[in-house]
Amino acid sequence: MAAPDLRAELDSLLLQLLGDLEELEGKRAVLNARVEEGWLSLAKARYAMGAKSVGPLQYASHMEPQVCLHTSEAQEGLQKFKVVRAGVHTPEEVGPGEAALRRRKGPAKTPEPQSSEAPQDPLNWFGILVPHSLRQAQASFRDGLQLAADIASLQNRIDWGRNQIRGLQEKLKQLEPGAA
Repeated sequence: MAAPDLRAELDSLLLQLLGDLEELEGKRAVLNARVEEGWLSLAKARYAMGAKSVGPLQYASHMEPQVCLHTSEAQEGLQKFKVVRAGVHTPEEVGPGEAALRRRKGPAKTPEPQSSEAPQDPLNWFGILVPHSLRQAQASFRDGLQLAADIASLQNRIDWGRNQIRGLQEKLKQLEPGAA
């Protein structure tokens, strides 16, 4: 590869890296704002309901996650992170429960109670009529989770870009030993 082509590719990678860094800075600021907003809303809920009404004693004894973090390989081996609700089935999981034929008419079976398909809303631990500030805190922290996954994906892309730039700089040094 010729030196002008390497320089053009290096320039485009540098521009992409700078754009990614700017986006990372913006997302980190938004994440900090969401987390701060969540804690402030939680404090408002504690004030409205009482300090002992919103605390660890109200947590369920058996907690199930509301969201899961999925990773996937993107182009050039980059990992992307995505937050997915825990009750949502992936297309591979959706299908008949058994592979045999079903009898459509016949003795009706009582449906077996299945374990909770979708996780219970944690706000119900604190009562039925919870303050709006508690719902706002939950929404803020959910937004923060999504932003954290986006930031992790962006950070991986930035690291990949830095490695690509270093590789191109080494190639350029080998082609032009006098110019550095």
